[in-house]
Amino acid sequence: MVQQTKIDFDKSQIHFINKYQELGFKDKSSLVRTAIEEYIKSIQKNELVQSAKLYAEIYQEDTELQELTNSSMEDLPK
Repeated sequence: MVQQTKIDFDKSQIHFINKYQELGFKDKSSLVRTAIEEYIKSIQKNELVQSAKLYAEIYQEDTELQELTNSSMEDLPK
Protein backbone atom coordinates (compact mmCIF):
# COMPACT_ATOMS: atom_id res chain seq x y z
CA MET A 1 0.00 0.00 0.00
CA VAL A 2 1.36 3.39 -1.01
CA GLN A 3 1.05 6.24 1.48
CA GLN A 4 1.31 9.93 0.81
CA THR A 5 3.61 12.34 2.58
CA LYS A 6 4.64 15.93 2.12
CA ILE A 7 8.31 16.66 1.49
CA ASP A 8 10.20 19.74 0.33
CA PHE A 9 12.71 19.90 -2.53
CA ASP A 10 15.01 22.63 -3.73
CA LYS A 11 14.63 24.13 -7.21
CA SER A 12 17.18 21.89 -8.91
CA GLN A 13 15.54 18.79 -7.48
CA ILE A 14 12.10 19.99 -8.62
CA HIS A 15 13.55 20.64 -12.09
CA PHE A 16 14.87 17.07 -12.17
CA ILE A 17 11.61 15.56 -10.89
CA ASN A 18 9.63 17.47 -13.49
CA LYS A 19 11.58 15.58 -16.18
CA TYR A 20 9.99 12.31 -15.05
CA GLN A 21 8.50 11.53 -18.46
CA GLU A 22 11.78 12.18 -20.28
CA LEU A 23 13.44 9.80 -17.82
CA GLY A 24 10.91 7.06 -18.56
CA PHE A 25 8.72 7.26 -15.46
CA LYS A 26 4.93 7.31 -15.49
CA ASP A 27 4.75 9.96 -12.78
CA LYS A 28 6.81 11.98 -10.33
CA SER A 29 6.13 9.60 -7.47
CA SER A 30 7.55 6.59 -9.31
CA LEU A 31 10.71 8.57 -10.08
CA VAL A 32 11.15 9.51 -6.41
CA ARG A 33 10.35 5.96 -5.21
CA THR A 34 12.91 4.52 -7.63
CA ALA A 35 15.53 7.04 -6.54
CA ILE A 36 14.96 6.15 -2.89
CA GLU A 37 15.12 2.40 -3.63
CA GLU A 38 18.40 2.86 -5.52
CA TYR A 39 19.79 4.88 -2.61
CA ILE A 40 18.80 2.12 -0.18
CA LYS A 41 20.52 -0.47 -2.40
CA SER A 42 23.63 1.72 -2.52
CA ILE A 43 23.74 1.99 1.27
CA GLN A 44 23.24 -1.76 1.67
CA LYS A 45 26.01 -2.47 -0.84
CA ASN A 46 28.38 -0.11 0.99
CA GLU A 47 27.56 -1.83 4.28
CA LEU A 48 28.26 -5.20 2.70
CA VAL A 49 31.58 -3.99 1.27
CA GLN A 50 32.61 -2.60 4.66
CA SER A 51 31.66 -5.87 6.33
CA ALA A 52 33.67 -7.87 3.79
CA LYS A 53 36.68 -5.61 4.33
CA LEU A 54 36.41 -6.12 8.08
CA TYR A 55 36.21 -9.89 7.67
CA ALA A 56 39.22 -9.80 5.34
CA GLU A 57 41.17 -7.76 7.90
CA ILE A 58 40.28 -10.15 10.68
CA TYR A 59 41.21 -13.13 8.51
CA GLN A 60 44.60 -11.59 7.62
CA GLU A 61 45.41 -11.10 11.30
CA ASP A 62 44.15 -14.48 12.56
CA THR A 63 46.65 -17.18 11.66
CA GLU A 64 44.62 -19.79 13.53
CA LEU A 65 41.61 -19.05 11.34
CA GLN A 66 43.80 -19.24 8.22
CA GLU A 67 45.12 -22.64 9.28
CA LEU A 68 41.60 -23.87 9.98
CA THR A 69 40.47 -22.69 6.54
CA ASN A 70 43.43 -24.28 4.82
CA SER A 71 42.95 -27.60 6.62
CA SER A 72 39.28 -27.74 5.73
CA MET A 73 40.09 -27.02 2.09
CA GLU A 74 42.45 -30.00 2.03
CA ASP A 75 39.50 -32.26 2.81
CA LEU A 76 37.53 -31.11 -0.23
CA PRO A 77 37.44 -33.45 -3.25
CA LYS A 78 39.61 -32.31 -6.14
